[in-house]
Amino acid sequence: MNILVIGDEESKYLWDYFDRSKLEGVDLILSSGDLSPHYLSFLATFTHAPVLYIHGNHDCCYSQTPPNGCICIEDSIYTYKGIRILGLGGSMLYNKNEYQFSNQQMKRRINKLRFQLWKNRGFDILLTHAPAYRINDADDIPHTGFVPFVSLLEKYSPKYFIHGHVHATYGGKYKRRSNYNTTQIINSYERYIFNYETGEEYIPEFVLPTKDYFSILGQKII
Repeated sequence: MNILVIGDEESKYLWDYFDRSKLEGVDLILSSGDLSPHYLSFLATFTHAPVLYIHGNHDCCYSQTPPNGCICIEDSIYTYKGIRILGLGGSMLYNKNEYQFSNQQMKRRINKLRFQLWKNRGFDILLTHAPAYRINDADDIPHTGFVPFVSLLEKYSPKYFIHGHVHATYGGKYKRRSNYNTTQIINSYERYIFNYETGEEYIPEFVLPTKDYFSILGQKII
């Protein structure tokens, strides 16, 4: 199964320069938040793959304009073709806006899921907006990860932990792929496709050349 993860910034490759073939081979789309609801609705229109989402700390507009054709898995375990996905959106509390939480509040959210966790015997993918504490998070309060996420990883050892919130522009704090014990961690910033079974990156056959590509090509010609 090929999973497209997205978050934090709308991909021009998918939205501005869209071609249906770019989503060929994608079986599931997971959004880790802070994306326009219109963007999610747009993707849902052009694929048969389910679009599952949780909220980022800037997604207050979702209550007024929910993404059409998409499925919110906030505070729940959603099973798709045998894969159990736990969704926990939001970031660390820093100005009391919606979808911001303290560590204690996040812990209470997780405690409310005890029956679902027991019934489903854990989960395979943890989908969040914020990272886990001191696992690829940042030093400022808004981008500090949640301590309860570390406990989830250690207790249930999911196959994957998908999060966003820490952008590629953050330099050394940004990592696309990493590991914590047996869990593979993927930062969903903009877009990334991977194969669930193998963990390897999946690259569709149709790839739109970038400006960097043309620049490199020009250098070779010269």
